[in-house]
Amino acid sequence: MAPSATQAQARKTRARKQPEAAKEVRRDAYAVWEVTLQCNLACKHCGSRAGGARKDELNTEEALDLIRQMADVGINEVTLIGGEAFLRADWLTLVSAIRDAGMTPTMATGGFGISRVTAEKMVEAGLAQVSVSVDGLEEVHDRQRGKQGSWHQCFESMRNFAAVGLPFAINSQINRYSAPEFPRLYETLRDAGMRGWQYTLTVPMGNATEFPEAIIQPFELLDVYPMLARVTNRALAEGMVVMPGNDIGFFGPYENLLRHSHHQIGTAWQGCCAGTAGLGIEANGNIKGCQSLPSSAYVGGNIRDSSLVEIMKRPELTLNMHGGTPKGIAHLWGHCQSCEWAELCRGGCMWTAHVFFDRPGNNPHCHSRALKLAKQGLRERVVMKRRAEGRSFDHGVFELIEEPLDAPWPKDDPLHFTADKVSWPEGWERWPWP
Repeated sequence: MAPSATQAQARKTRARKQPEAAKEVRRDAYAVWEVTLQCNLACKHCGSRAGGARKDELNTEEALDLIRQMADVGINEVTLIGGEAFLRADWLTLVSAIRDAGMTPTMATGGFGISRVTAEKMVEAGLAQVSVSVDGLEEVHDRQRGKQGSWHQCFESMRNFAAVGLPFAINSQINRYSAPEFPRLYETLRDAGMRGWQYTLTVPMGNATEFPEAIIQPFELLDVYPMLARVTNRALAEGMVVMPGNDIGFFGPYENLLRHSHHQIGTAWQGCCAGTAGLGIEANGNIKGCQSLPSSAYVGGNIRDSSLVEIMKRPELTLNMHGGTPKGIAHLWGHCQSCEWAELCRGGCMWTAHVFFDRPGNNPHCHSRALKLAKQGLRERVVMKRRAEGRSFDHGVFELIEEPLDAPWPKDDPLHFTADKVSWPEGWERWPWP
């Protein structure tokens, strides 16, 4: 939707006044920008339900103005996503503008249809790194991405990036389809030239709400995390940079290992950073503290109506500024409220808790929680109570069931994940567990 002349003039006035005002909210942060919802894939776990472009996506002038405002408030890296970012006609212009504003431009892609010529243009525009989404071996990946041949296209894109000297990393979803083959996926990606890897748990937002059977159940974390720890231990030993998503871990026995990186050793989760070290931007200019968060509860404003400085002062963008204080844990409930890690953890990933229960503060995807309950002879399951409405960044509501550890598993749940379903590559039996 094109802005009116009045709106355009208002934005120019804000831009002139912003640098001084930006000092009030300036903080080093990382922005993830959904530049378009247009996409050439149909992913079953897509939180934004991408496919066609939004009718009201920011135009080039608006996008360039937003880039200037991001630089003013201290954003140091901007990752372009979609949909599929390269389907937006001016995306390379945006990459160059981010670079010229002194920020680092990166990109996350489904990797479908990136030619050698496109890869060369990405380097020329100043793109610093690209992250390719690979969510399993061929059959599992193609099923989740909704298009045959998408797995092969990812590896073709990686070869094109390597040929032009563009660094690339991989991001992967962990769910009941991909978890059994995760060790073999690691070896495949390593052999394809991967040097950086981020993995995250699939949660029920957007399209993923239509496939709740794929979501890892809380009790299944007891088998998921030892597998992830073993894969991570080997990846680090082989020189990989492994960065877990913000919904991974939470004070289980592998916390330090899983959060290890090339510049941080022995680190642990220290609370959700949405709005403090993170910023999410939707294609129509909506601003929230993290791109993963549902729009309905966490959008602080739209860049067409208010400056970024003004939006970053609002409660939706400052909700994590009170860590270590009573106000910082006031939203906790359930098991998280009584946890010994409450003040530091603050309920784990807000995105995860909210898309399960329509409120933050009680995270079922917590390793230490699953372990504590198991010692008491208990386990948790989540069961969908209300389905999502079918909008971008929407979610349903789940019921949390606590039951005996040895209760029979529901017969209508054949995807139940257990350790004996993991397919280990040859030779891994000699590799020590962490």
